[in-house]
Order: sequence, then structure tokens, then C-alpha cells
Amino acid sequence: MLPQLAAVRVDRVEASGDLLRITARTRDDAAAVCPGCGTESDWVHSRYVRHVADEAVGGRAVVIDLSVRRLYCENSGCPKTTFAEQVTGLTVRYQRRTPALQHVVNAVAVALAGSAGARLLAVLHCALSWATVLNCLMRIPVRSAAVPRVLGIDEFALRRGHRYATIIIDAATGARVDVLANRAKEPVATWLRTHAGFEVVCRDGAGSFAQAITDAAPHVVQVADRWHLWHLLGEAAHREVLAHSACWAPLGPPIREGRRAQTTRERWQQVHDLRDQGVGLLECARRLNLALNTVKRYARHAEPDRLIRTPQYRPTLVDPYREHLRKRRATDPAIPVTHLLAEIRALGYTGSANLLVRYITQGRVEADHATLSSRRTARLLLTDPTHLKEEHAALRDKLSAACPEMTALAIQISDFAALLTPAAGNPAGLNAWIARTRAADLPFLHSFATGLERDRAAVDAALTLPWHNGRTEGVNHKIKLLKRQTYGRAGFPLLRQRILLS
Repeated sequence: MLPQLAAVRVDRVEASGDLLRITARTRDDAAAVCPGCGTESDWVHSRYVRHVADEAVGGRAVVIDLSVRRLYCENSGCPKTTFAEQVTGLTVRYQRRTPALQHVVNAVAVALAGSAGARLLAVLHCALSWATVLNCLMRIPVRSAAVPRVLGIDEFALRRGHRYATIIIDAATGARVDVLANRAKEPVATWLRTHAGFEVVCRDGAGSFAQAITDAAPHVVQVADRWHLWHLLGEAAHREVLAHSACWAPLGPPIREGRRAQTTRERWQQVHDLRDQGVGLLECARRLNLALNTVKRYARHAEPDRLIRTPQYRPTLVDPYREHLRKRRATDPAIPVTHLLAEIRALGYTGSANLLVRYITQGRVEADHATLSSRRTARLLLTDPTHLKEEHAALRDKLSAACPEMTALAIQISDFAALLTPAAGNPAGLNAWIARTRAADLPFLHSFATGLERDRAAVDAALTLPWHNGRTEGVNHKIKLLKRQTYGRAGFPLLRQRILLS
């Protein structure tokens, strides 16, 4: 049951309450090795008792009162005159816990740290304070990982919007390599210069990382992250969908246009009337008291409906009572809002009266605009048609055919998705995709294509090589958990220790 006691002589075992106390002593006939010079000695100087905590047995904490020898070193050239003997598997110098118990404490400290770790150790019959658990965590040695062939590098927030750090991992295995205290170009470049041996670096589109890699190791291959490429395409596609909302919005519920749509039409007419009179864009901006870019946007479109965006509504506390409001307003269109408020409050509504008034004046009672929003439209275009239900696939086809620009957008999204498979991706295919994008009337996709060309070498590598930054993103998600546990009350060294040991 207790193999760590095989090398000592057990004199007595006492069980009292929740404590098991074992009295033992080392054997007199065994020689001990001096930690200073490695010479064996059996010349006894004296004895003293060490109190060593061990793993719990039978729901009881275990304390071993071990009598050990202090011996003279028989090597006259050794700087140590005397030394205390150690029992393998039972004692460690300057340690009051057995190696087995220390292993448990270290594992709990890495997983939970601080107060949470102390609470779990108390259940395991090892009473330690949160400060002791943190001290144990910080004393765990971090092994220097060999520099892998393929690195993954990414940033994570220490304090969102203010301070960021950098995580470097093995992109093939996910093993943590190092954590840097910031994401600036110089520290990253310095680390890369001092750690040779990598050949490929997977990264996102951050310009500081790209420049740091180029400065420190211009010969390595930089691989852009395919997920970020698709994410950026999705953002550009959403802006294109939003710009053509007048084309696909009639496919959804009827839109109740408000004052904003009326103002848009009036301004469009004013701009085009001035332009027909030969007035320049800058003079139009001055006369109408509008920004120059706004005037350019109005002048660019041949019809005002292209400028009118569908209303974007977020879920509110009124949504669960929309059917009740719809029925009441259908039977009595002149019913006061105060009566409706009293009725839905009786049903459990906890929102304000102003929220209900806005909900009604926006027309959300009669028509649920959220059923076909720009986000949902973009999501349908970005989803593989084979993964859609039959009714969603039919709606996607209708949305794609809403106007020539929406048709071109759907085609470009599908073609780019095919390029993201490394086996099929190739620079020639990307060249053709960019050329088709430039030829289409899709200005937001033009900006996305410009970004691809700016980082062309890394994008080509992403489309042709199997490496990606997915494991780095996974590590970043785990870092968020570690931060929520302790980092709000600790410093960067503790967070770095937990990241490298987790």
C-alpha cells in the first residue's frame, strides 16, 4: 500500500480522527551519498526527525515522522562537512511533502491555481493556502522546448483594447513554445533571431507579425491563416449584401420605411439635380452641408433604392409578446400603448414603456424584419449549399438572383471557397479570381482582393501548403479560460507560467 516506505523501518502507525501518523526511521546499515561530491558515507554525525506530509490514505491525511541521519562527508576535499540523508521516493531536500504529494499539488496548481486549487486540495486532505499553491506553481520548472520546424504565432489580449501579448506554439503538435509580454514588432523579431531552426511560420494578417518575420528571418515561408481569409471575405460579403439590400429585401417580409429612407431619397435627388446642372462634387458638398464622401456615394448610384438599407433589429424583451400585440392591434388599431403595456406586464414583460413604444413605431409588431436580415442573407451565401436544408437552399437561390451584383457575389464566394482547399488552391486560380472580382461591380470585394495582393506570398502559401494557424487559435481560446480564473488578480509571469505548463 505504501511502497515509498520500503526503504525505511516503520515503528508505529496511529490513526486519530482524520489524521494518520506514521513513525519511521532510516536504516543504520545503509550508506548515503553526499550531495556535494557524490561520495558514499556511513559515518553518522547525529539524527533528527523530519515531518513529511504524504498522500491521503482511507480518507485521512498522512504525516510521516521520519528519523533520518546526518552524516559526515568522508571526502576531505568536499566543501560540505555534514549532510542529511535522503530517502528516494520519500524525501527531497528542503521539502516537507513527499514527491507523490508534491506531484498532486503541482497538477492542481497548474489546473486551478490560487484559491480554487486550495479548495480542491482541501478535499484531497492536503491543507494549503492559496499563496502556497501559487508559490508551488511558480517553482515548477518550465522545460525549454526545442524550436519546431513549423511555428504558429498569434496575439491575445491581456486587457482588451489596451495591452496584448504574443503566443508562439508548434503548429504541428500544438505544444507551447513561448509567451511574449507584448505584440510589438521588435520583441517578436528579437525572439525569432535568437531561436533558429524554424522554416515555416503560420500567422494571421497582422502587419506587425509579418514585418517581424521578414526582418528576422526573410528566408522562412509565411503562411496566412485560411480561417482569417474566409472571415475577411465574409465581412466584405456582408457589406456588399447590405449595399444591395434594396434588391433582396422584397424577397422577405414587407419593409416599413421610415424617415431615414425618405431622407435618403431626398438627398439623392438633391445631389443628382446639382450634378445635372454641372455642379462639382465639392461644391455639392458645400451647398448641401454634407461630407464629400457622402456626396460621392450618392452620386455614384443611379437610383436611390440602392442606398436604402433594410432595418437591422436586435432581439428585445418585447419579442416574446409580439403575437399578443399583433392580435390586439389587429382587433383594435387605436388601442393605447398604456393598455398594451399593462397587458404584457401581466404576462411577464419586464422591459420599459419606451422600449415598447419604439418597438411599435418601428413596425416590428406587424412584420418581423429579423426573418431576412443582411446578416442572414450573407450567411446563406457563405454556407455550402450541400449543407443547407431544402427551403434554405431555395431561398439562397432567390437571393443570388436578386440582381446581377448578388449573382456575381454568390459566384465569387463559391469560387473562393474552392480555392481554400490546399490540394485545389493555386496561385493561378487566385489570379483568375481576383481578375473576375475586379471586373464585377463589387467595391467591397475589390478592397478584399487588394488586401490579398498586399500579402500575396503568404496567401499563396496558405492555398498550397497544409499548414494553418488553427492550433494557435485553439490555444488562444484556452488562454481565455486561464485568464478568467486568475489573471485579473495576478501579473503576466503567472499567466505565462500557466500557459506554458497547461
